[in-house]
Amino acid sequence: MNQNLKLTFSKTLFKQAALVGLVVLSSATALAIPADRNQAISLVADRATYNEKTGITTYTGNVIIEQGTMKLQADSIVANLNAKREISTITATGRPARFQQQVDVNKGLAKGQAQKIIYNAETGIITLSGSALLQQNGASIRGNTLKYSMNKGDVEATGTPNSSGSSSGRVQIVIPPSGAKSFPGARD
Repeated sequence: MNQNLKLTFSKTLFKQAALVGLVVLSSATALAIPADRNQAISLVADRATYNEKTGITTYTGNVIIEQGTMKLQADSIVANLNAKREISTITATGRPARFQQQVDVNKGLAKGQAQKIIYNAETGIITLSGSALLQQNGASIRGNTLKYSMNKGDVEATGTPNSSGSSSGRVQIVIPPSGAKSFPGARD
């Protein structure tokens, strides 16, 4: 491979890496503390590939993306471009894939994990599937699939049908006790 082709390839791969990093983090930082947006983005992986013909960028081998309090860890991350060469979906897979971010300075880290995490840039929906878990400040929601709409702020949890009545495979929500007794029916 001649030197000009190598330089062009490395610039293209760098641009794609930066684009994927920015899209992943801009979607995550939409709900982040403001200071995160001003932090440098770090993306490390054992291997990175970009196919200009298909528009697919793949990062494999202990992939870690960080910006401020946001951290995404996965075995692999695949970004797909649409016809306009813009990110359409980003898929992180792992055993499990994990992310964390502080979304409010007055609250602890929001953490999530699943076997697969898909961000659809066109719909703004993040889907966690396969033993999905979201937690923050003692509260948690667990299910086979969790969908979060960044546009609406809605969360949808789906479990695995279970006729035995046990909690295995079903949606499980844990709400920690509140220090305030201002809800209806509370007594001193």
